[in-house]
Amino acid sequence: MSKRKIAVVITARPSYSRVKTVLQAIQKHPDLELQLIVAASALLDRYGSAVNYMLQDGFEIAAKVFNVLEGENLTAAAKTTGIGILELSTVFENLKPDIVVTVADRFETMATAIAASYMNIPLAHIQGGEVTGNIDEKVRHAITKLSDYHFTASESARERVIKLGENPDFVFNTGCPSIDIAAEVLKNPELGFNPYEKYGGVGEQPDLTNGYVVVMQHPVTTEYQDSRKHIHETLNILPHIKLPVLWFWPNVDAGADGTSAGIRSFREHHDLTHVHFFKNMTGDDFLRLLKNSKCLIGNSSVGIRECAFLGVPVVNIGSRQNKRDRGYNVIDVTYDTDEILQAVNQQINKKTIESSNVYGGGNAGAVIANLLATVPLQFHKTINY
Repeated sequence: MSKRKIAVVITARPSYSRVKTVLQAIQKHPDLELQLIVAASALLDRYGSAVNYMLQDGFEIAAKVFNVLEGENLTAAAKTTGIGILELSTVFENLKPDIVVTVADRFETMATAIAASYMNIPLAHIQGGEVTGNIDEKVRHAITKLSDYHFTASESARERVIKLGENPDFVFNTGCPSIDIAAEVLKNPELGFNPYEKYGGVGEQPDLTNGYVVVMQHPVTTEYQDSRKHIHETLNILPHIKLPVLWFWPNVDAGADGTSAGIRSFREHHDLTHVHFFKNMTGDDFLRLLKNSKCLIGNSSVGIRECAFLGVPVVNIGSRQNKRDRGYNVIDVTYDTDEILQAVNQQINKKTIESSNVYGGGNAGAVIANLLATVPLQFHKTINY
């Protein structure tokens, strides 16, 4: 019997760390053949060249899709999605996968879902059913309705996908594959590398021996016009934090130009000898960095998912992760400097935080690969509402 060809489309830096263990499990599975397609910002140096980490990890790239339109605004996002549909349709026609896998909720993933659906290729969606209250939620639920198989990261997400009318027989709570990496990190949690030497970056190199905090704040697409104002509320806490600050650059979402401009302007007018800026890190190195930090500040889903499992204190700012399931590690705040600073001081003084398995226990990659090998191949819906 020939192997099933599984095309996994990676469109952004975070998506790779989300599904790395799925890619590994597909590669090892005797009945599966991995077709890795890298597209959009995952190919661009300004967002960390995630494709380089895939190559370093031993993955072969079946196809590359350059489809990001410059602008970092809503029009550019819509046009980037359109270009993605055009280009991915050609890639799917050439590769002829048995199943296409799309990840999460970024705007580029809509292109994957539409192209596969119109070409009658069975579509599997990882991390559907979650709610956040912004444009990502629309995209996520739309992809759910286009998908044939659903690999959710939590039980409440599974229940929500079923409420959306999907057949329960094809909705699986697999847990989040990124928790697989977090579980490996917990086996050997020491930092074990010098982030400045290994990843370069920009700015001073403060001593991390006595602790540090990490910042990762992205623009919110439904509030993109306020992204510069939002990031300034966070930047304003820097003079009041005595610990070293490791700050990670935002992703390609609409409003990223405002976020980036705000950071650059603040950097030019303030003494930031305790701050260092990074573009990217491998998933396991980033999680080790978080595990050894005093606190994560910002609005990245890593604070909600992996940090819940790792027991890392998080100050979650604004609406980007509005309604996602929480562990025991998060304090939610608004875009207000005083409120953010108060929450940071509260979090960095915590001794321990209980780990949470709300997003799984660390075996999602293998579970998903086994399901991809055994689910019936179908691209039609059975009515469940």
